[in-house]
Amino acid sequence: MAGLRIRIVGGSLGGLFAAALLRQDGHDVRVYERSIGGLGGRGAGLVSQRELFALLRAVGCEHVAHIGVVARERIFLDRDGGIAERHATPQTQISWDHLYRTIREKLRDDDYRLGRPVRAVFQDADGARLSFADGGQEEADLVIGADGLGSVVREAVTGVPSPNSYAGYVAWRGLIPEDRVPPEAALLRDRFAFYMMPRSHALGYLVPGPSGETAAGARRYNWVWYRPVPAAALPATLTDADGRFHPHSLAPGLLPAPVADTLRADAARLLPPPFAAVVAAEPRPFIQAIFDYEAPVMAAGRIALLGDAAFVVRPHTAMGVAKAAGDALALRRYLAETPHLADALALYSHDRCTAGSAIAAYGRRLGAALE
Repeated sequence: MAGLRIRIVGGSLGGLFAAALLRQDGHDVRVYERSIGGLGGRGAGLVSQRELFALLRAVGCEHVAHIGVVARERIFLDRDGGIAERHATPQTQISWDHLYRTIREKLRDDDYRLGRPVRAVFQDADGARLSFADGGQEEADLVIGADGLGSVVREAVTGVPSPNSYAGYVAWRGLIPEDRVPPEAALLRDRFAFYMMPRSHALGYLVPGPSGETAAGARRYNWVWYRPVPAAALPATLTDADGRFHPHSLAPGLLPAPVADTLRADAARLLPPPFAAVVAAEPRPFIQAIFDYEAPVMAAGRIALLGDAAFVVRPHTAMGVAKAAGDALALRRYLAETPHLADALALYSHDRCTAGSAIAAYGRRLGAALE
C-alpha cells in the first residue's frame, strides 16, 4: 500500500518514529505538534531496547544507540547513605534529546508543524479529517494519534470517553548538570542507585548531556522520587505557581516555590544523604502523576493510535519508547504488506493491543508496592 496521505497528531518520539518510517515508504506524511518551541530539551535518558534498535536500523540511525552513559552496577542504599546491596548489572542510558533531534532531522520543516494544536479528529466513508484549534481543517487517508496520555484522538478510535486512571502516586523529578552534583553524592556517579521505603522509593543515574555529551563532567544526573498522593489531593499537587491546574504533570519551573521547599525538606528528613543532596541541588524540580490506560482497540476506520495514546504504561518498565517504536514498526509493516487499509489496521490493532496489554500489566506489577 503506497501513496497514502497520512497526518500524525503528536510530534514526540512516537509520532516521529511513525513519520520517518512511513515517509521512507513513499507516503505523504505530516506531523502536527501542539507545542510552539518543539520538544528538544524535555527528555533525560532512556534504555535502548530491542524495538528501538530495530527502528534505528530501519531509518539508518543505529549510531544513536551507541551514544550513552554506562551505569556499571546497581546499588541499594541504607538510610545512612551506605551501600546495603550491590549487583554487577551494567546498563546504558542513551540520550532522549539526541534521539529526538536525530529522528526529527528525517523530516522537512514543512512536514513537522509546531504550534498548531489539533482539537478533534473525525471520519466518514470518504476519509478522515483533522479539526484544528484555530478553526482550520485538513483531510487525510489515515490519521495516527501519537499525542500521548492526553490524547485528543483516542476517543475517535474507542468510541467512548477514555480517561486515564490515576495510580495513586507521583514521581518527583530532577535533572542536574553533573558538575552540580554535590560531593556528598559522589557515590551515586556511574551507578544506578535505589533507596526503598514503604510505598515509596528513590532512584537515580547519570544520563548524557543535552547534546548527547558522554564525557565525565558534561553529563547530567537524573533522579526520581516516587511518593503517594491521594486522588483528592492531586489537583492541588498539579497546580502551578500561577494557580493553573495541569492534568498530568508540572514541567520544570512551574512548581510553586513553597512546594519545592517542602520537597527538599522532606528529602533531608526521609532520604539517605546522597539522595537528599541531589534533590537539594535541583533548582527546578518537576512532577509527573502516574496513570494507567489500556485501549480496547488501537484502530477504527481510518484512525489509529500509537504509543501512550493507546497504552499508558508505568515508567518503572522503562519500555515507553520501545513500545512506541514497536507500534511504529508494526504499523509500517502491515501497511506495506496488506493491500487494504482496513485489513492492515485490524492486524495492527490486534498485534499491538496484545503487546501493550502485556507491558501495562508488567508496569502495574512493578508499581504495586507504591499504591
